[in-house]
Amino acid sequence: MVLDPALLSPGQRYVPGILGGLGPLAHVEFERRLLARNHLRGARGDREHPVWLLANAASTPERTRALLEGGESPLPHLMAFAQLLERAGADALFVPCNTAHAYHTEVQRVLRIPWVHLMEVVAAAIRAAHPAGTGVGLLATDGTLATGLYHRALEARGLVPVAPAIGSPTQARVRSATSDPETGIKATGDAVSRTAREHLAAAALWCVEHGARVIVPACTEVSVGLTAEVFDAAPLVDPLTVAAEVALDIAYGRRDPAEFCQPSEGAAPSADG
Repeated sequence: MVLDPALLSPGQRYVPGILGGLGPLAHVEFERRLLARNHLRGARGDREHPVWLLANAASTPERTRALLEGGESPLPHLMAFAQLLERAGADALFVPCNTAHAYHTEVQRVLRIPWVHLMEVVAAAIRAAHPAGTGVGLLATDGTLATGLYHRALEARGLVPVAPAIGSPTQARVRSATSDPETGIKATGDAVSRTAREHLAAAALWCVEHGARVIVPACTEVSVGLTAEVFDAAPLVDPLTVAAEVALDIAYGRRDPAEFCQPSEGAAPSADG
């Protein structure tokens, strides 16, 4: 299905599709970034923002649990919702969830449109602004760290990943900030607890103390909780902001979706997780 061009906003050429709900704040924050970045480009009214399509795939099984603990695989859900967006008329797919990119290769195989790979565009943006050898701090889920998603993309461009080890006290703070049943960002609706912010700021400072010169909030919940208002010891390069810029470029034809059609070299777990 192709959307009638008459339904698109003036000047729009392509339609971004957002596979959200991973977790619940993922697509909300991404859409907010889309609006904010487009405002900086001059948008001042409804029709000056692009049309995009959204699937709130909140029923998708938890990605880290599937990758590391043998939990139910999210792959069938990711495939089904991605194909739903494709059939609805999306020209490029954006998945705000970082850990879900462990399944990028297998999902991309069943699509005709590209799934824009978050780690690749983030690593490219950092390398464009910083020299080779720059330390890049990563605050991510255990699943993202274990699959090496950011490590490979950064190292391929001569950048140096700096991340707390899985099982370390610092990584435990990241995990608590996102997933604690009382104070974690996944548990607190559209609010972010002070405890979660403190955990994330402390983890980011650990990265700086171990050589990071920029920090990547490499999990959607970290994007929500770690902001310049609570951490300013190093610049933040937020994947949601980078992806929002790419989505706007695609929507208005500044970049062609075909540019992103190369298959990912990331992890490609089987359908059983």
